[in-house]
Amino acid sequence: MKLIKTAAAVVNQTPLAWETNKQNIVAAIHDAQSQNVSILCFPELCISGYGCEDAFLSAGLQKTALEILFEIIPETSNMVVTLGLPLEYRGVLFNAVAIVADGKLIGFVPKQNLAGDGIHYEPRWFEAWPANHQTTIEVDGTNYPLGDLIFQFDGVLIGLEICEDAWVATRPGIQQAKRAVDIILNPSASHFAFDKQTVRQRFVLEGSRAFHASYVYANLLGNESGRAIYDGGAMIASAGKMLASGPRFSFADHHVISAVIDVDLTRMNRARSEAFQLDYQFDDSSVIRGEFTFPQIHPEESTVEVDSWETGNDLKEEEFSRAVSLALFDYLRKSYSRGFVISLSGGADSAAVATLCSFALRFAMAELGPEKFTKKLHYIASINQQSTEDEIAAQLITCAYQATRNSSDTTFEAAMSIADAIHAEFHRFDVDALVEGYLSLGEQALARPLNWQQDDIALQNIQARTRAPSVWLLANCKGALLLSTSNRSEAAVGYATMDGDTCGGVSPVAGIDKAFLRKWLCWVEEIGPNTLGPLPALRAINVQAPTAELRPQNSKQTDEDDLMPYELLDAIERAAIRDKQVPLEVLQRMTVQFTQYNLKQLADWVQRFFTLWCRNQWKRERYAPSFHLDDENLDPKTWCRFPILSGGFQRELKQMWEWVDSK
Repeated sequence: MKLIKTAAAVVNQTPLAWETNKQNIVAAIHDAQSQNVSILCFPELCISGYGCEDAFLSAGLQKTALEILFEIIPETSNMVVTLGLPLEYRGVLFNAVAIVADGKLIGFVPKQNLAGDGIHYEPRWFEAWPANHQTTIEVDGTNYPLGDLIFQFDGVLIGLEICEDAWVATRPGIQQAKRAVDIILNPSASHFAFDKQTVRQRFVLEGSRAFHASYVYANLLGNESGRAIYDGGAMIASAGKMLASGPRFSFADHHVISAVIDVDLTRMNRARSEAFQLDYQFDDSSVIRGEFTFPQIHPEESTVEVDSWETGNDLKEEEFSRAVSLALFDYLRKSYSRGFVISLSGGADSAAVATLCSFALRFAMAELGPEKFTKKLHYIASINQQSTEDEIAAQLITCAYQATRNSSDTTFEAAMSIADAIHAEFHRFDVDALVEGYLSLGEQALARPLNWQQDDIALQNIQARTRAPSVWLLANCKGALLLSTSNRSEAAVGYATMDGDTCGGVSPVAGIDKAFLRKWLCWVEEIGPNTLGPLPALRAINVQAPTAELRPQNSKQTDEDDLMPYELLDAIERAAIRDKQVPLEVLQRMTVQFTQYNLKQLADWVQRFFTLWCRNQWKRERYAPSFHLDDENLDPKTWCRFPILSGGFQRELKQMWEWVDSK
């Protein structure tokens, strides 16, 4: 038997954080060496960070990435290692992987299929490398192979698919299989989306089966550059069987998973397969032979780690809890913020944000332990290894309930109970006098009294805006991160006050719809994330109808009265924005989904959605950065682009009403 111990590393990197990125890589290499690993795959662009954006075009960045590569190379003794970096060749930039063996650079493989949809923008910076093309590149006076290459070490053939390469129909692995590769390495930067890990598992398992090769998949980890969340989840498979898999949403700097693969076994499976077709025209010049001998090892039992939370019925709730918690914790420490500040209204959105802040600290403390947790937040001198979880929460989470005459005891008590349950610092600010001061200024300027019949929106908005300065003051004085509390459903229709409830440095729930958020809060109240358990105090939130509490209490204002039922709003949003349907198509779909409403009412709501969507694109352009959670994101900077000024679907809405009138 020819047995080789392979490994995949996940690392929590940061764009342009050269020393930190190098330390994480080197630590993972040493971890793999302690496990006697012979082949180690790192994620895509792990040296520079994946999210460098237009900084990729800097010649200085490209030069530094090569310098870091050569600083890492001496650490790779007794191993074959792949390391991702941007690589310039003849004035063109490529997303490349360096192949290193036993302290020597062997060659470079550029990515053939670039990710250019949704959150990705790779074609802005990189060129796709053409299949079946090889050349050489000079680096520091030495020529190295560059291109669509296969590497041979000790008679074992190794190919690469770089992230998107494995997601396309013509994936390079197809041709590599015909060239009888034994191992395919996949360095990836695959961002989190709900249930996406299932898709990754399929192409890893199917690649190992159909290609008659062992398959090693490595991914990034954590909130790398602000918006995208990487969940890790490394995998090693052979012959359609998962040999090893790693944890997801870890708070560690790196993880290394390993498995012993049997090269002779994969070759036997290839030999007995009637479907296998060898490429007899294959140009052997594309095989780069490196001097490296795999040590003799004994068979080992591999570990397929599946967290218990991934096997239950609440996968989306668990993924949401863990993804946003990790994103918040990384955003906190990478921005050197000294805590979170939340304007806690006693409603669902701000309660969800506060709960997620608590989860971020509790998940991190549970996994890392006091020493590593404190090290991650080393710049906060008031936190030490003796600090309890409750003391840390009190130091890092600050909540403020800001009352006007339209606020109720119900929301105040709900806000206070949530803050108490998560052990946050809590304040009540009465801002009514400030609101009255602004109203007086407005009445002087307009030379008339303001009233709810004539000035409804202005009177609501001034209350929300008056609440912003105090929480900004708290955040500035504490050096903390102010969190905005708007959700995606309200972003779609602009049901938010700019410079009011939208204020903040990051908007944790702007990527999730209100219907799911309310469902998630009920789940946390009763069940909660695996290992953390429920938060019963949320009942005070969940029994309320969502309300902005900006009109007088006798108006009995609710969000759904102002807009429409949230489940309907979310369904219209998916049809109109995700599926790009025109108003008539949306209405026809709604008549099937929501039979409890009459046609005229549904048409009114569809018109309201399209009108408000077009009118409020400028608001979405100004939202604080949000986390990408699914393919229904409305963030115009990463996913859903729409003009600020448009015709407002007037012709399409007229056609919809003509259809309604014909019924």
